[in-house]
Amino acid sequence: MAGIYLHIPFCKTRCIYCDFYSTTRSELKTRYVQALCRELAMRKEYLKGEDIETIYFGGGTPSQLEKEDFEQIFDTIREHYGLNHCQEITLEANPDDLSQEYLEMLSSLPFNRLSMGIQTFDDATLKLLRRRHNARTAIEAIDRCRKAGFQNISIDLIYGLPEETKERWENDLRQAISLNVEHISAYHLIYEEDTPIYNMLKQHQISEVDEDSSLEFFTLLIEHLQKAGFEHYEISNFCRPGKYSRHNTSYWKGIAYLGCGPSAHSFDGMTREWNVSSIDTYIKGIEEDCRAFETEYLDPTTRYNEFIITTIRTVWGTPIEKLKQMFGNEMWEYCQKMAAPYLKNGKLEEYNGALRLTREGIFISDSIMSDLLWVD
Repeated sequence: MAGIYLHIPFCKTRCIYCDFYSTTRSELKTRYVQALCRELAMRKEYLKGEDIETIYFGGGTPSQLEKEDFEQIFDTIREHYGLNHCQEITLEANPDDLSQEYLEMLSSLPFNRLSMGIQTFDDATLKLLRRRHNARTAIEAIDRCRKAGFQNISIDLIYGLPEETKERWENDLRQAISLNVEHISAYHLIYEEDTPIYNMLKQHQISEVDEDSSLEFFTLLIEHLQKAGFEHYEISNFCRPGKYSRHNTSYWKGIAYLGCGPSAHSFDGMTREWNVSSIDTYIKGIEEDCRAFETEYLDPTTRYNEFIITTIRTVWGTPIEKLKQMFGNEMWEYCQKMAAPYLKNGKLEEYNGALRLTREGIFISDSIMSDLLWVD
């Protein structure tokens, strides 16, 4: 099984914290969709005939596309890859794009999962972040998604935002839980260089939350969601039983995937490719049959380190036998030696043939991962 990621870079406006590649140049949409479909056709051999299990439309704002755009993309996938084995097809969407008419259109297409970027239910903070919706818009959008027949909905939250308080974060969590969605992703705000929010921080217009507060917010996140019946299946991801993101889980399990569109990454087990982060260069390259991309050949050390970082962060952990098969006894013995202190102090455990983080270990996961990595 394999996955396809499609990067849809268009946004009406750019949020001040986002460092994903995006553009507000909607006039390029038609040419872009044609180029995207052409790339899908050009690269049909990349996945070596593997059945496609998941498709993910990410961005940018994929909900900026129209029915004709989606139909063109799905027709291309159907022709070159097939959809018969596809179990999860996700669309990332902004709450304010999800009108009744737009949702009716989406429900006529193969989408069976929606991922909505809400971030917070605090209107003043949403305004600061330059989000286009407010809390009421987000709540009403969830209701419309249900009425349109969508039974697998994910929402994104961000914590550690400027002037975040325990009360405000708990309010976000209570509101999110009350929506009865199937999946919640929650990420701590990162001040990425060259973003407007990073510049605001450097100019002392806003301040970063302290480390103790960050730890408290993460603790509250876990406690509230687990109490509400969510499974904590990856450091930043929670789901109702069985409703984990199949597509994102394939990244963490090292399953091959094809990424199309500017800045999109692909992985075949041995190499990683990524397209240029420029819509003009991307379209021109595809139109001239000369795709602008880079390739990294992954040596055994890099593959081992990526295997540790991606698998240890999940509830399934790092599978011991698979690690031995892929990397040999020397690397396994090294991993075992570095893991020993954490096994002894209860931060790691061996469970179901895998090495995994305990509840206490999740809080120092970065340190544990760092120690398990192979250093030449």
